[in-house]
Amino acid sequence: MDVSIREAKNRLTTLVKQAEQGEEITLCRHGRAVAKLVAMAPTRRVLGGAKGQIREIDADWWKPMTDAEAEAFYRGRY
Repeated sequence: MDVSIREAKNRLTTLVKQAEQGEEITLCRHGRAVAKLVAMAPTRRVLGGAKGQIREIDADWWKPMTDAEAEAFYRGRY
């Protein structure tokens, strides 16, 4: 289905529903195709998918700063 951009702005919700049902919608500007609206493949998240990608730099990050560290931090030297 070819739809002008102006018409697509007014009917976006309907067009997205049609795309979700498998229809391919071509957006046109001045009669020329410029973009396609198609459904995306469903994504599946896997529990633990980031395992091994996250590393802890400072194991003591949760400990409060000492007064000297806090003073250096506020002065921009930490």
